[in-house]
Amino acid sequence: MSLQLQIITPEQVIFDAEVDSVVVPGKKGRFQILTNHAPIVSTLETGKIEIISRTNQPISLDKSLLELSPADDKVLVLNVTGGILEFNNNKCIILAD
Repeated sequence: MSLQLQIITPEQVIFDAEVDSVVVPGKKGRFQILTNHAPIVSTLETGKIEIISRTNQPISLDKSLLELSPADDKVLVLNVTGGILEFNNNKCIILAD
């Protein structure tokens, strides 16, 4: 089972796909959202969003914004300077700066 992840900046939607989990830089430290996580709204700090997708689903990648983790080719990394995350009913929306 997976969750739907959308990452939106003021300019464009930069990611929209099903993933296994996402790790984000929260105000009180990094935390991970998994399938069936409790509903949450959180602010994000400057840091890296890590998108973990172990499925075989192809994901289009804007290499100017997202990069593959050098440690694991199933992890995409996005640098952000802040934002807001909302998670509910296995749908995660991140409004990123």
